[in-house]
Amino acid sequence: MPRRVAIIQGHPDPAGGHFGHALADAYAEGAQAAGHAVERIEVARLDFPLLRTQAEFEAGAPPAAIRAAQETLRRAEHWVLLYPLWLGAMPALLKGFLEQVCRPGFAFRDAGHGLPEKLMKGRSARIVVTMGMPALAYRWWFGAYSLRSLERNILGFIGIRPIRETLIGGVGSLGAARAEAWLGRLRALGRNAA
Repeated sequence: MPRRVAIIQGHPDPAGGHFGHALADAYAEGAQAAGHAVERIEVARLDFPLLRTQAEFEAGAPPAAIRAAQETLRRAEHWVLLYPLWLGAMPALLKGFLEQVCRPGFAFRDAGHGLPEKLMKGRSARIVVTMGMPALAYRWWFGAYSLRSLERNILGFIGIRPIRETLIGGVGSLGAARAEAWLGRLRALGRNAA
């Protein structure tokens, strides 16, 4: 059954051209070929400030670019987040975007009895992280803490599940055959909107 998919490109370079951009393109190609509706958000091309106070987060008006992104994400049944690992975590621009987007009233609301109501229930997500180190080292030696935080403290907090992940290590030394194999995997994931 066709699904509505939002691809969030979290690389902070607005010029594009990185392997993560090719991965996003491959996912989109596979999804569209299978009949899924795809919308894309290029975080690096959006104009928004960082949130600096709790009052801004809770009651401030989101900028126009964030409101448009929220509408894209509200329509989507499946979110795909792609980003490079920088200093062990997602780039600051992507974190700032998620803070802007996942505000009260859009992503969650006070339910009046402790835990907030999760407003993004019924959606799933795939996180694709590229990195220079081997993915196994990130997962087992470093504990993939930043990935776990994204899954539990952001996506899980607003109700998204299941959340699946694809970790691609050694990106700086990928040969053409391995790069094409990863692009093929992303196309296949896109076909299944998984």
